[in-house]
Formats: sequence, C-alpha cells, structure tokens
Amino acid sequence: MYKYDGYDHQMLADRVVQFQDQTDRFIAGKLSDAEFLPLRLQNGLYIQRLAPMLRVAVPYGMLSSAQLRKLAFIANHYDKGYAHFTTRQNIQFNWPNLEEVPELLGHLAEVEMHAIQTSGNCIRNTTTDQFAGVAVDELEDSRGYCEIIRQWSTFHPEFAFLPRKFKIAVCGTAVDQAATQVHDIGIYLVPGPEGEVGFRILAGGGLGRTPVIGQEIFEYIEKQHLLTALDAILRVYNREGRRDNKYKARIKILVRETGVEEFRNKVLKEWDLIKDSSLMLTEDEIQRCKSFFTDPAYRELENNPPQLTKYLSQDLLFTNWHQQNVHPHKIKGYAIVTVCFKETGVAPGDVTDIQLQQLAELADEHSFGEIRVSHKQNIVLADVPQDELYTLWKRLKSGAMATHNLGLLTDMICCPGGDFCALANAKSIPIAESIQRTFSDHEELKNIGEVNINISGCMNACGHHHVGNIGILGVDKKGEEFYQVSLGGSSKNSASLGKIIGPSFSQQQIPEVIEKIIAVYKTNREADERFIDTYQRIGMDPFKEIVYAKAD
Repeated sequence: MYKYDGYDHQMLADRVVQFQDQTDRFIAGKLSDAEFLPLRLQNGLYIQRLAPMLRVAVPYGMLSSAQLRKLAFIANHYDKGYAHFTTRQNIQFNWPNLEEVPELLGHLAEVEMHAIQTSGNCIRNTTTDQFAGVAVDELEDSRGYCEIIRQWSTFHPEFAFLPRKFKIAVCGTAVDQAATQVHDIGIYLVPGPEGEVGFRILAGGGLGRTPVIGQEIFEYIEKQHLLTALDAILRVYNREGRRDNKYKARIKILVRETGVEEFRNKVLKEWDLIKDSSLMLTEDEIQRCKSFFTDPAYRELENNPPQLTKYLSQDLLFTNWHQQNVHPHKIKGYAIVTVCFKETGVAPGDVTDIQLQQLAELADEHSFGEIRVSHKQNIVLADVPQDELYTLWKRLKSGAMATHNLGLLTDMICCPGGDFCALANAKSIPIAESIQRTFSDHEELKNIGEVNINISGCMNACGHHHVGNIGILGVDKKGEEFYQVSLGGSSKNSASLGKIIGPSFSQQQIPEVIEKIIAVYKTNREADERFIDTYQRIGMDPFKEIVYAKAD
C-alpha cells in the first residue's frame, strides 16, 4: 500500500481544520446552503433522505487492518454501528451528524484516509481488480498504475471542475472483474508488439440515464505515455463537454455526439502537443509507484496440504464455502478468499462495526494485515495460507461472514435505494431481501450457477443494473414504486447492456418474475452453460413469453 509522507499528513491535517471552519460558519448561518454545497462535496459529504452521508475514499480498494479498525470505531461512534461498501470500492457512512463530520475526518486522517474527490465533478477514486497482484491470470499488477493515476489526478487544478464526475478503471487480469468498459476511461494492460506491457485505453463508457460501452481511443501505448494519453482525453472533454445540461455532461455523450473517430482525432491532436512533455512517465517514477506494492513475506508452502484435504473431505459446509469463495493464488500454498456478507436480512454492501473489527483481526492473522474491497461489495483476503483456510472459515462463520454464495444468484449488487438516497425512485434493499428469501436453498443456487443480479433504485445506476445478467431498476409510476427488469447485461470482457424485458412490475411481483426467468434458463440451457450464455443464444423472446403469460 502507498504510505503517506510528511507532506501528505500535513495536507490532510490542514484540510480537516479548513472544513471545521467551513462547517462552523455554515451552522452559524454565515454560509448559505448554496455556498456550503461545493465545500461539503469536496469533502465527500452528501445530504441524503434522512441524514448526511459521508463517502470515504478507498484507493483501488485496498485497506490495512489499522484502517479497518478506525472504520469500525467511526461506525460505532459516529454512525449506527455499520457502514456500506460501494460498487466503486469505497465505504459510506449513512448517519453522521453534520457538526461531527470534521472530527470524523480527523480520525480518518490519523490512518491515512480521507473523503477527498469522492464526490463533485472531478476525477473520482480509480478502481481495479480486487485480485490485483495475486491473480494467476494477471499480465501485470495494476495497482502501481492506479497509484500513478491517483497522484496525478488528486487536486489536479485543470480537472477539479469538469463538466461532470469522471471515473477511471484499470484491469491487468485476463478476466475483467473491474467493469472496465463502463467507465469514463477504461484501461487494459496488454502485451505490445515486442512482448512488453503497455495500455489499451477506452473512453466514453458509463451507465446512468444513457448506458454506453466505452470506445477504443488508443489501441496501444507504451507505459511512459499513460498520463499524457489520459491528460489528452481529459483536456478534450473539459473543453468540449456540455456544461448547460448535467444529463448530457458526461464524456459518453460527447463521444457519442462527436463520433468516436472524430473524438479520437481530437484526442490524438491534443496528445501530439503533450506526449513528449514533462507528463511523460520515467522508468524511475513507474518503479517508485510500483514499489508500494511489493510481495509480502510469503513462506514456502505446499499446495493442497493434508490438513486442507482432510477438512474438505469431512465438512460439507466448509467444502461448499471453499468451492465458491476460494480462488487460486499465484504463489504455491496460498489462496485468495472472498468474504461475502450477502444473506437474507442483510443489505448487500452493509458491514457492522463488529465485523470490521473481526476482519481486521483476521487480516492480521491470516493475510499480512491487508484486505481489498471488490466492486461487487465483497471483501477479499488476498494472501491466505491454504493450511489456515479451515481455521479462517470457522472464524468467519462465527461472525456471520461465511456465506458461501459468491458468484451465485443471491450475491447481488444493490444500491441503498429509497431507504437512504434522496435521488431514488424506489427502494432497492427490500427487493434484494425478497429475492434472497425466494432463493434460499443452496443446492438449488449451485444448480442454477453463475447469475449476476444488479439492483438500482434510480437511473443513476449506482447498482450497475444495466450490466447485470438480470438488472432491476426502481421507477416511479404515478407515485408508486415499480421495477423494470432487463436481461443480458455483463461487465466482463465481452461487456453488454441489458435489454428491458417489457412493462414494469410491482415489488410483490419481482420474486415470481425472477423465478420464471430462472425457469426459462434451466429449461433451455445446454451442459455447463451460464445464464448469460443461454440468453445470448436463445434471445429475449422465450423469457418474455413466460414472464408475461397469463395464468389459465
């Protein structure tokens, strides 16, 4: 992980003092709502339906055990005993008191955390694959390049007030787990003509009201040109993006209306002016940022040790968890463990202060004191010795963190929806719970196999419903909450946007609708075929026919 230097610490301390003064002046009536709005947004503070919400930055999804303990402390002392992991690998607190937020930010600064650029029309937190650095299918560790982008973009004076918010994702693995193609900029590490590693860069992706898959701007650039290429794209967007209509202000609209060829030409023209400038990365600078992500002190271990084999043969619950939640590691004798909290009665993404404390302890004991947050709102312990997996599982089980449904239908992405968000048209959390209750049999979930359900409470698409194999969107229908259902979305390598199946449904109808969709899949699937593959083969009509069929 990146470690702060003296300048970083002083900057955060000064920032807290500044925001304390701004908050005091607002509470005293010396700043209006309009004057306070940009100040609080620059510190990650929103006003939601019932209370303020603070979004805390988790760069590229990495947290230390010390940071986890501090987050647990904040959840206990400044919130209602829990926090919420987001689809951008950040963490949110939904109930802080406004007057206490500067103090809360002071606590974050003590462990090298903040809420800077988690809101507003700026470059947001750069995300990446939660298995970065340990994945067996990795071309190169993406985290060093995420850190380069973070340092370049934080407080960037030219890009502090863009036409709209701006999101970047980086993927260095063969299987894209970072939803790279639906970001404003998506970056893939790819092999070059001589076998060296460089970048393929897309732009103009995004979800929300106008979902779009990103378009290729640079087929291949060398590493030293990463920032010059990004800077060129941002310059064109900052200069030509719409500022008169926030619904048409994202770069995806600019790329679509300009045309990808013309947009690419504008970027290349800008790039010619700066590609050999001081923005060009040196090898020393690349190595400096990569040095923050060296391998921990791995031990020499054997794969599939006898004690692991024994427990897998003796304990069916452990075996089920191991099959779903444990992935191969690049180092012999180690494993990647994904901790999934998603079970009936627990809102996807929510985690309690007690669980945060327990995760910190488990990270120290089993994974070199670090965890990662995935964009699917789960937690990853990336470096667990295989001979410690059974002990870890028992500890997770005692803390209600051993749900073995990773990648299955009930491992849903879900935004907070109308229970918290002032922008939502409908509630999301009750929809997730109703689906969890309907599909509660684990053997049936395994039989169904890999299905991604994503739920959003409004068109802002914080739940990524457009790229869910099954997407659910809350809509307002004459003052009542209804839900559109879409099929065929994917955020993986062959990214696709779901298509709406037809007229919307009431909250009570959704579980039955999902049952019918799954029944069509099971009837039509071929051997070992995933839901998304069956849908792409047979199309929408068989699903639509059954879902809207009238009972005899």
